[in-house]
Amino acid sequence: MSRKKPDIQERRTVARSRLFEVEELDLEFSNGARTCFERLVSRGRGAVIIAPVQADRTILLIREYAAGTDRYELGLPKGRIEADEDILVAANREIMEEVGYAGQHLTHLGALTVAPGYMAHQTHLVLAEDLYAQQAEGDEPEAIEVVPWSLDRLGELIAREDCTEARSIAALYMVREYLDA
Repeated sequence: MSRKKPDIQERRTVARSRLFEVEELDLEFSNGARTCFERLVSRGRGAVIIAPVQADRTILLIREYAAGTDRYELGLPKGRIEADEDILVAANREIMEEVGYAGQHLTHLGALTVAPGYMAHQTHLVLAEDLYAQQAEGDEPEAIEVVPWSLDRLGELIAREDCTEARSIAALYMVREYLDA
């Protein structure tokens, strides 16, 4: 069923940080209902999450500190798309910075959102294949641990207490489906 999107009657910025803007939207729905929604508007062009996969279906995961959960999380490398980059260039740069490899074949598999009800941010999933050693200096405050993990042990990975990041989990299933097709 296709619905008409609500009309935005007014839009106000109520808070701003270096990463996000909090915006209030006064909305009128097609049935006449009026309400106010808040949303996070991300700055920039979005982000990439990369699945660097070796020929034997080993995914190169990273373990890095996650301030939101105040612990080290195991997941896929990811990062911001810079103003002058396309998605595939950003993905290759990020894996060079975070895992020390680049991919000869990069495939954009789609985009993920985390909480589309209040957050506009999109993360683009890129599969990186035919990897070769290539490092680039990144902006991480400490060295990132690279953890090779067989895609065939995905169930075991997501059962771990340190692998909870929804984008990584969804992306790993998407990659597995793509590779198995």
